[in-house]
Amino acid sequence: MAPNMRDVQLTEVDIDGAGAGEEVRLLDSYDEENLNKLDENLKRIQVRVTGMTCAACSTSVEGALMGVNGVVKASVALLQNKADIIFDPSLVKDEEITNAIEDAGFEAELLSEPTVSRTNLHGTVVGQFTIGGMTCAACVNSVEGILKKLPGVRKAVVALATSLGEVEYDPSVISKDDIANAIEDAGFEASFVQSSEQDKIVLGVVGISGEMDAQLLEGILSKLHGVKQFYFDRVSSELEVVFDPEVLGSRSVVDGIEGGSGGKFKLLVKNPYTRMASRDLEESSRMFRLFTASLSLSVPVILMRVVCPRIPLLYALLIWQCGPFQMGDWLKWALVTVVQFGIGKRFYIAAGRALRNGSTNMDVLVALGTTASYVYSVCALLYGAISGFWSPTYFETSAMLITFVLLGKYLETLAKGKTSGAIKKLVELAPATATLLVKDKGGKVVGEREIDALLIQPGDILKVLPGTKVPVDGVVVWGSSHVNESMVTGESAPVLKEINSVVIGGTINLHGSLHVQGTKVGSNTVLSQIISLVETAQMSKAPIQKFADYIASIFVPAVVTMSLLTFFGWYVAGVLGGYPEEWLPENGNYFVFSLMFAISVVVIACPCALGLATPTAVMVATGVGANNGVLIKGGDALERAQKISHVIFDKTGTLTQGKAKVTTVKVFSEMDRGEFLTLVASAEASSEHPLAKAILEYARHFHFFDEPSDTSEFKTYSEQAKFSGWLHDVSDFSVLPGKGIQCSIDGKWVLVGNRKLLTENGITIPSNVENFIVELEESAKTGILVARDNTVIGALGIADPLKREAAVVVEGLIKMGVKPIMVTGDNWRTARAVAKEVGIEDVRAEVLPAGKAEVIRSFQKGGSVVAMVGDGINDSPALAAADVGMAIGAGTDIAIEAAEYVLMRSNLEDVIIAIDLSRKTFARIRWNYIFAMAYNVIAIPVAAGAFFPLLKLELPPWVAGACMAMSSVSVVCSSLYLKRYKKPRLTTILEITIQ
Repeated sequence: MAPNMRDVQLTEVDIDGAGAGEEVRLLDSYDEENLNKLDENLKRIQVRVTGMTCAACSTSVEGALMGVNGVVKASVALLQNKADIIFDPSLVKDEEITNAIEDAGFEAELLSEPTVSRTNLHGTVVGQFTIGGMTCAACVNSVEGILKKLPGVRKAVVALATSLGEVEYDPSVISKDDIANAIEDAGFEASFVQSSEQDKIVLGVVGISGEMDAQLLEGILSKLHGVKQFYFDRVSSELEVVFDPEVLGSRSVVDGIEGGSGGKFKLLVKNPYTRMASRDLEESSRMFRLFTASLSLSVPVILMRVVCPRIPLLYALLIWQCGPFQMGDWLKWALVTVVQFGIGKRFYIAAGRALRNGSTNMDVLVALGTTASYVYSVCALLYGAISGFWSPTYFETSAMLITFVLLGKYLETLAKGKTSGAIKKLVELAPATATLLVKDKGGKVVGEREIDALLIQPGDILKVLPGTKVPVDGVVVWGSSHVNESMVTGESAPVLKEINSVVIGGTINLHGSLHVQGTKVGSNTVLSQIISLVETAQMSKAPIQKFADYIASIFVPAVVTMSLLTFFGWYVAGVLGGYPEEWLPENGNYFVFSLMFAISVVVIACPCALGLATPTAVMVATGVGANNGVLIKGGDALERAQKISHVIFDKTGTLTQGKAKVTTVKVFSEMDRGEFLTLVASAEASSEHPLAKAILEYARHFHFFDEPSDTSEFKTYSEQAKFSGWLHDVSDFSVLPGKGIQCSIDGKWVLVGNRKLLTENGITIPSNVENFIVELEESAKTGILVARDNTVIGALGIADPLKREAAVVVEGLIKMGVKPIMVTGDNWRTARAVAKEVGIEDVRAEVLPAGKAEVIRSFQKGGSVVAMVGDGINDSPALAAADVGMAIGAGTDIAIEAAEYVLMRSNLEDVIIAIDLSRKTFARIRWNYIFAMAYNVIAIPVAAGAFFPLLKLELPPWVAGACMAMSSVSVVCSSLYLKRYKKPRLTTILEITIQ
């Protein structure tokens, strides 16, 4: 299985549009220009532009460049002070481009970086970065905007829920360090996690004790043939090595360093997922420390306001005059100042970078609200000391608001840890070490060696003892045992593994010892691909989230406007006598009265929960799906799946078991049965069609009473037959798609196939033969005709048993309001018979592979959301054309790559699970938006004082802060409720009703 992965693979990024309509990766949501049509003679240069101060400047430079005749594309990066220009050198020269920039009022300098003749379309890599400091959707939009403007960056998408950014970039134009620096220049924290390059390894180095050791390490790496570049971080003792995979492997790098140091250095491979988990833990710990510190300083402030006045001794101490202020005022001021500018410093920093980037976010609102209450309280104290008129202070508002916000952020970090639990569980399935069998030059095993599982290379022979995990995907070369593959299949029944059996990394060897030859390692293993697929889906953005991000981006300015209107409305009304002075707090005035309402509006309307509504639910749902054997490739797939109205099933291998068996043989000539079967088997021996394999298996069993072994996955039947000596020699063999095969045996022309094959060759089918074929087809069997020298000599009936759950699943879909349809290339009679058995009324038979996609489009034209369930290469066009493609996990790589859902267990019940989980997920997302907005819709009017004239109902700023924090907590808890999802059982599927 090889879905289109990212992160840890060095697969060239497909940007040719081959997967149009599919959003498999997070980056697929980016709208890019189609640069594939660029002329080969185009030239690309980079120019340093100085004098730009804002986005308007960069826009001006871009406009000046695009106005130059011959310039095809111009991209200006404000933060990098660079312009990236693609142009036709036959129409414009380099100096004319720099002159155009200077004419626009800026300074231009042509950079001496190597130029390329055209855009490096297939040289891009995908890098993943952790981004700290993001607090809401507005931050996400800001970071994405910054990244997309960088030269060499083709795509960039940032996920708030995972604090991750995924950037597709050209490493010949911009480095990962440049990208991280650009993020940090914008005021956020950034660190590189991993990229799609496989020729890179990150190692922890033990044994570096001084400068001499560091120089020794550098000397070893400099002499190691195949190492391109390296970087050693002396603070973290991490070594990053980039090497040529055609010259040496990752284990060779480790062995070369350890051997060159004489054993002084010990290297540990750094797992990128483990590194990310440690960062998440650090972030959670840091937020907890900030929250507890703020709480410990805020509680005394609240106690001084609420409790101490009721305790005479303490109250007397608080009102004791100490200089110009009372002791209580001094204490409040001191405690809140630490909270405001010490613990709350992060809000000022975040608000500053947001405003510097021309955006607003949650931090701006928090900074505005807390600063307003703090500054007012300080001014009230100073004014009282000067005038003797003491107004009430609201220090506790600032302190408690910061405390509640930090509580919400801490709970969010905990939620992120829980929602990414599926990835952590999958990572834990991978074995840490493996036992490598060491061989001499002659291939003889001379010893064993324990190595890190991340250092296994293709071709390694590994020893797997009973009770241990299979370290990597491979093939058994010695031994016999049973293996628990429930990790992938969901079935706990042990699977027998003998020589030539395929094993999957992470599965558990139960009994005997095995020797396994590694075939797929690193990111190519099934487990790594599942991890990458789940992670990609958790980072993806559903279309509904994009709308929420847009709302969040304009929400903060709207809130500030509402707050100002609230303040001026109440203040002007008070000054003009619009309400009695009895409403004012003790020693208060109209300004204070109005300000408190305005601060409450700013605090309560924070949109942070809005940005969490969709991604947290998607993260949980993809994790739950993976635990149930359903891999979902993104939030967009979830959103489409919940709207499915039609499900189109392929027949062979999807509704049926895909294991065709010959059930009937009839000879219509003088030839005996054995001779007839030998003739047919000889003709089919060169074919790879499933029906041909079924005929070969039946013929061999007829002659030798021998059941075929499990080696069919590694040897074709033609290879097995070649050495058997019982088949005839065949010449002029050819396959006729959709009809059958033809060849020459002993000088006689032999045809094996369907009616069309025979009639097109002018062969008449006798009535008794036709009646026999019709009888087979009406009993859901496929009839195969055999002719020699223009005469029909016999026929075979082949049956492909239905999957036991097929009929129940079809009935369950109908109960859910989804119409099932079967599309097959088989004949009408067989197709109708199979459809009748499973309960499908709409059947499309004799459809070629390309025709399946046309059937799907015909339903889509009518407004239907169509899902396609298939497994073969011929199903991949239909899987790509469908709104939701569902690939059977045991199917082909191409089918899996074209689909949005992968049903790992090859069980049709998972179609029900996929649709049911999608519906429940989006029902939960709708609830999330209700939770995210309910506080705002209900509480903003209360915070603004709309009900105060009638009910004297108000919302103090610190209570507004609590409500704001609880909105995020409510959304996260609502998403986590999806973890309680229980898949429908076959016994209860029929109880499902249309939602």
